[in-house]
Amino acid sequence: MSDNPDISLAIGLLSEVVAADQLIKGTLSRRLPKGMEMSHFSVLNHLSNSGEKTPAQLARNFHLTKGAMTNTLKKLENAGYIHIRPDWDDARRKQVSISNAGRVARELALEQLVPEFEKIIADLGEQKIRQTLPVLRAFRTALGT
Repeated sequence: MSDNPDISLAIGLLSEVVAADQLIKGTLSRRLPKGMEMSHFSVLNHLSNSGEKTPAQLARNFHLTKGAMTNTLKKLENAGYIHIRPDWDDARRKQVSISNAGRVARELALEQLVPEFEKIIADLGEQKIRQTLPVLRAFRTALGT
């Protein structure tokens, strides 16, 4: 391994982010309504805030393959949480939107997650979170390039 301190710093950052990711997923997953996975909640939340998207757009947004996104979308469609329709402008594409049942499921999930979010804010403080967000966004951007 390199003795370069910058490499050690980057490895330390990556290790902390990966560990935090595992803790977040585990903690939040336990709070979600029965049968809902974090990936389901994430897609419902995204569609709720952004409106209709193609499966390819969703896959790009979540840094997933189209196959992985298709699998998640099938589960959400089977649960009645989303609608998938043909794209009226291009029959080769589909459009995905959140259904009324999906909005209700998202709201129920949010109600279950709020105590965890409140705990995080109480433990870290709003100011520290606001300072950290740009750093994490920059890190995510750097990894994506």
